Amino acid sequence: MREYSPDLTPAWKRPRPVPEVPADPNLVVEEAGTGFCGAVVGCEAGTVTLEDRFGKRRVFPMEPRGFLLEGAVVTLVRPSRAPAAPARTASGSIAVPGARARVARAGRIYVEGRHDAELVERVWGDDLRIEGVVVEYLEGIDDLPAIVAEFAPGPDARLGVLVDHLVPGSKESRIAAVVTSPDVLVAGHPYVDVWQAVKPSALSIPAWPVVPRGQDWKTGICRALGWPENTGAAWQHILSRVHTYQDLEPALLGRVEELIDFVTAP
Repeated sequence: MREYSPDLTPAWKRPRPVPEVPADPNLVVEEAGTGFCGAVVGCEAGTVTLEDRFGKRRVFPMEPRGFLLEGAVVTLVRPSRAPAAPARTASGSIAVPGARARVARAGRIYVEGRHDAELVERVWGDDLRIEGVVVEYLEGIDDLPAIVAEFAPGPDARLGVLVDHLVPGSKESRIAAVVTSPDVLVAGHPYVDVWQAVKPSALSIPAWPVVPRGQDWKTGICRALGWPENTGAAWQHILSRVHTYQDLEPALLGRVEELIDFVTAP
């Protein structure tokens, strides 16, 4: 049987216990042996990664009494749990838990049709409510100059307009060119209809079919894809497959973000 051997080291010679500090992200410490000082950017497998103010990184073992925190010796330990990633809205913005909708601004965003409005709400709805931006839809843009005049935009009531098929030489581009107010931004995507702004991969189709001229575009899409020729039901199916901004084409994403920034600018 092994005999018990008491520790006869004088108390004043024994190392004093030091605090254990979780190696949380951005904690700034100094490695005792090398003097390397940096913020915690990683912690795994018994090691901690520090990054100094020049961007240089080094990995150190988390040994007892191995670090200095504000000049005091500490032992770094693994955090109890990794920090959760911030929740995000469908548009990719950081969500604000418990945020209330802002009182509606005088500024507005107009979109060409109900489907456009529903898609914008689907992806940017949370952002728009926090910013106090109301989206209204138009039945086409043939009367856009008169609609803008009636709205009477100004520095405190900016108007953004999202237009389908805004490409050089199109009817839409000619109408948009008539609107010259500095408090109005007309932005558009290149697609015949906002349906096409949904990525084919979101719908598990290889590509959007090409519809011959002279055919109703939405009906032609339904026929080409073998869907019932009910465009309302087809749109509800398409919309149901949109969950985040990643399901939309960049050409639409950029324009909507641009319009939101325009109408919310100070």
